[in-house]
Amino acid sequence: MVDLLPAQTLGWQKVETIALEHFSRAGLQEIRTPIIEQTELFLRGIGENTDVVGKEMYNFDDRGGRPCTLRPEGTASVARAILQHGLLNNGSQRLWYRGPMFRYERPQAGRQRQFHQIGVEFVGFASVMSDAEVISIAWEFLKEVGLSDLTLEINSLGSNEDRNIFKEKLKDWLNQRFDFLDEDSQRRINVNPLRILDSKNTSTKELLCEAPSLNDFLSKKSKTRFNYLQELLDNLNIPYKINNKLVRGLDYYSHTAFEITSEHLGSQATVCGGGRYDGLLSELGGPITPSIGWAIGMERLIILAGDKILQSKSPDVYVIHKGEKAEQLALNITCQLRSANLTTELDYSGSSFSKQFKRADKSLARWAIIIGEDEVSKGQLLMKKLRDNENKEGREEYIFLIEDLNQIINQLID
Repeated sequence: MVDLLPAQTLGWQKVETIALEHFSRAGLQEIRTPIIEQTELFLRGIGENTDVVGKEMYNFDDRGGRPCTLRPEGTASVARAILQHGLLNNGSQRLWYRGPMFRYERPQAGRQRQFHQIGVEFVGFASVMSDAEVISIAWEFLKEVGLSDLTLEINSLGSNEDRNIFKEKLKDWLNQRFDFLDEDSQRRINVNPLRILDSKNTSTKELLCEAPSLNDFLSKKSKTRFNYLQELLDNLNIPYKINNKLVRGLDYYSHTAFEITSEHLGSQATVCGGGRYDGLLSELGGPITPSIGWAIGMERLIILAGDKILQSKSPDVYVIHKGEKAEQLALNITCQLRSANLTTELDYSGSSFSKQFKRADKSLARWAIIIGEDEVSKGQLLMKKLRDNENKEGREEYIFLIEDLNQIINQLID
């Protein structure tokens, strides 16, 4: 688990601001759920045979002896909140969330044991159009953040009936080749065989090239649904690849599964992952509710966004002052400029004007306001343009009366 220092949080704030604006335009509302949930929620929702539940959750008993878990993902918590508060009584829900998640796994680039996600959940939507819209919201959001060279991979997991037939065929095929599988895959055969398709072991991946394909076991209805999703993505000009080995890691997925990956992240290439989970709410005691969603890992997103997203915003104004009366006026002017939505930095050093000017220049501020005892006695402010919007050095100087502050603000905004 790591700290996010001021130089990093600026980039996170930019991404979160883009998310808020992007999702608002799409008609989504934000939901915030607790970090701690009852363990039973994830046993029922995610599945006891998944790696997340079996190996990675942070579990503990609270003082009342109740089994609790630090949430390892966001969807189950959102589903629980929807059922608990009867949100479906108001119709289908278009929601998004953000916050920390916790998994006990090997730390690596872009993934710590406390990691952060931004996620979207469309709950109560059965149409294939909702699948396409959810994917497009993710795709356009990542583009708006500034990411490129992304690949969308899609697959159909079919209905529960399709998948159960395929599981039996896959188990038989894998058991016949048991000795050629890695140890982790050997343990999964009778517990969660679909997860073997997502194995990262080189020899197992080579062996799986000959494995039965889930696509061959899809019903006509499931195939029609998947074909229409491809038509909708083509219509949206969103490029994609079909990956028949894409299964996702949680038990609640059905039909559409998708990932958005980047070649710049090495083996942990997934930036965004999601899919349809029509059976999750019924597993938690609610009605059968068709739903689809996705989650984006913030750490990986920030890595891909690079230095551009982490660049701090330069102040609009740097206030330089010297002398007791000048100090008081400088603080007053600074507060008024900030009220006018101008980013303003105030020098506290009390050092010479030349040293303060060096700091102003280093801050990359566009303007400097200079207040000395002489300016205070004359009721004036000296403004100096340090650079223009294209970061070219400025030379202009202006003198204003202090009482003409609104005129100064207009000059600074222009």
